[in-house]
Amino acid sequence: MATTKHSHHEEAATHHEEAAKSHRAAHKEHSDGNDEKAAHHAHKASGHHAAAGEHAKEASKKHATKHK
Repeated sequence: MATTKHSHHEEAATHHEEAAKSHRAAHKEHSDGNDEKAAHHAHKASGHHAAAGEHAKEASKKHATKHK
């Protein structure tokens, strides 16, 4: 798979959006009293936040290397 200059930034942004969606879903389920579903969405949000962080780290590593 070819990578573009912005791929890690874009991946990070996508994961942040997905995390936000899952986070909102968790809040909705929680306020509806569905704690099990809320926990599921919160767990998904957490995974997306972690993935976004990894992509952000990769992006900054590549950026730093490019400017040496």
